[in-house]
Amino acid sequence: MQANLNSGGSTAATSAGTGLSLTGAAATSDMFTKLLVAQIRNQDPLSPTDPSQFVNQLTQLSQTESLQALASQSTTNASLLQSLQALALGAQVGSGVSVATDHVSLDGNAVDGHFTLAGAASKVALVLTDVGGQQHRIELGSKGAGDVAFTLDPTQLGLPAGNYAMSVDTGTQDAPEIQLDGTLQSVRVSATGGVVLDVAHVGETDLASVTGFNGRSAVTPN
Repeated sequence: MQANLNSGGSTAATSAGTGLSLTGAAATSDMFTKLLVAQIRNQDPLSPTDPSQFVNQLTQLSQTESLQALASQSTTNASLLQSLQALALGAQVGSGVSVATDHVSLDGNAVDGHFTLAGAASKVALVLTDVGGQQHRIELGSKGAGDVAFTLDPTQLGLPAGNYAMSVDTGTQDAPEIQLDGTLQSVRVSATGGVVLDVAHVGETDLASVTGFNGRSAVTPN
């Protein structure tokens, strides 16, 4: 089981980014002050600048600094949330999950899945396309509206191991989303900070593609 959490590196990078933002804000404030003093010194004594303009400019500067600080805090919070998600999901490694996907990786073992039909269809087929572009149709027959479960048994279907694109052909415009059941094999945080899941028969996918957690399979004692 793998739960590779690069939270230390992410935190360091976030801290560095926050430091740069605060440094930039301080430099902007200092530059603004110098320009303000220079403007006061060089203004026409017979036509002094309206002080309210300075107040407005100072207010705008303060708002800008506040927004920069808020953005830095939001980045830190997002990084922390992703780390917590990875930790929580790491405890689920070995559990079954359902994943919305348009591809499947066959290795000789049966794969379960399902999809939902918006309406009844007289001819429903699951279409698998291999890397060479050859299509393999698995006829499911007539199906009513609702959830349709299926099992892909490569041995029974005569499908060689490999990666296949998947789609459902209903003979209509309906293109239901396919969900496969697989075992969560590992969890990691990507270089960009996202949580990446590795699911059996699917491969690496993001958290948004997971539609359900099905728990661990019961182990029959010897």
